[in-house]
Amino acid sequence: MWRVARDSGSLDLNSSYSYLLLAGHFSDTCRIALLGDDVVGFVSGYRLPSDPSRYFLWQVAVDERARGRRVAGRLIDAVIDDQPEITSLVTTVTEDNQASRRVFRRWSDDRGATLDEVPGFEAHHFPDGHEAEPLLVIEGFRN
Repeated sequence: MWRVARDSGSLDLNSSYSYLLLAGHFSDTCRIALLGDDVVGFVSGYRLPSDPSRYFLWQVAVDERARGRRVAGRLIDAVIDDQPEITSLVTTVTEDNQASRRVFRRWSDDRGATLDEVPGFEAHHFPDGHEAEPLLVIEGFRN
């Protein structure tokens, strides 16, 4: 997962330890995609402790060898379809990350859901000059 995130070119890279923790502690809400024995994609996230019906998707990434095959959408499907209690998906995406925005728009459209953008983390929330991360909210995919 760490290597795919590093090589994505667009994700904030977390420590390798954080990916191990996510995969271990939240294995019910994280998935990987394999090409042979190689990890070529992943989705990481968790159910919000304050509202377990909401899934916070932390990161989704696909290695260039597997792009164009709808791997990201299928990874999200795998998490959502295995967790029938989840009724909304939330994530933050910078405005310039058009590739991720397309993934979420397409997933939302394919599921007949709504996708709304609301304020999330503003630039001033980040002490390191990070740009704003609006919150994308996807609902209605269980209809």
